Amino acid sequence: MKKINEALGSIKTSPGFAEQYEQTKREVLADKTVQKFIKEHNLGEREVTRAMVKLYEYVSQSRGCGKCPSLDGCVNMMPGFEPELSMRYQAVELDYKRCSRKIRDDEMKHLRRHVKSLYMPGDVLKATFDQVELDDESRIDAVSMAKDFVDSYALGQASKGLYIHGKFGVGKSFLFGAIANELAEKHIASMIVYFPEFVREMKQSLNDHSTGEKIEAVKSAPVLMIDDIGAETMSSWIRDDILGTILQHRMLEGLPVLFTSNFNYSELEHHLTHSQRGESEELKAARIMERIKFLTTPVELTGMNRRH
Repeated sequence: MKKINEALGSIKTSPGFAEQYEQTKREVLADKTVQKFIKEHNLGEREVTRAMVKLYEYVSQSRGCGKCPSLDGCVNMMPGFEPELSMRYQAVELDYKRCSRKIRDDEMKHLRRHVKSLYMPGDVLKATFDQVELDDESRIDAVSMAKDFVDSYALGQASKGLYIHGKFGVGKSFLFGAIANELAEKHIASMIVYFPEFVREMKQSLNDHSTGEKIEAVKSAPVLMIDDIGAETMSSWIRDDILGTILQHRMLEGLPVLFTSNFNYSELEHHLTHSQRGESEELKAARIMERIKFLTTPVELTGMNRRH
């Protein structure tokens, strides 16, 4: 944007300066906010003339984001800030305050500090409840239960999580993102973990001895959301020493866990029963499932595959 002094300077040095100046002045004084400001502060002709540069600067910039296509495309001298007229020491001054887009952008950056994700796509992390399509009864129930969880959860209080299960692409992970963002609005930190990728990293971390540190971060998150459990290749080590350890800690500490899965409780137990080596360990699988059932309430999410 051309600086205000430069703009008025070009008028002064151009032919017909007086006419152009009077035209600019008329346009500035036609602004309703400027008129109201002059009336409120009883400004006379001399004060208005002295303040013309400030008034022109005010009128020529975007207010209420009306002239800006986006925050990145802000036309104002200070992108993301809009001018506000004020009086100080009997002189007209301009203060700059954050515009609505800048406020929202700052809020979202603040929220992001409350949402940690491991291996989750960006669209999930921007999800809101308003974006979840409520086109069948199961989706209405799932969103209602998710909102109830967010509304009732408070730091330091034991709260039962959700076990959201359903077919591929029905929006389970998206619902997780909405929950995380709603929690962030309450300044409650959460962690979303895509379980198959987490399992892969746990195996790789054996090489650099960082397994304990990563498990500790997941164990201690105020709200933990494990996405797509059952999609991983299960081993007895992952089931018992990783997942079992995380769930046991969160049970004892009263920390909530939420899950998404393509499997219901019974199908997940069958998955946990058979390790990577083909061994059947029903008792150990049942022990894990008891912890999951203790920590969660099941809710089925149905509908069409929205990835298509």
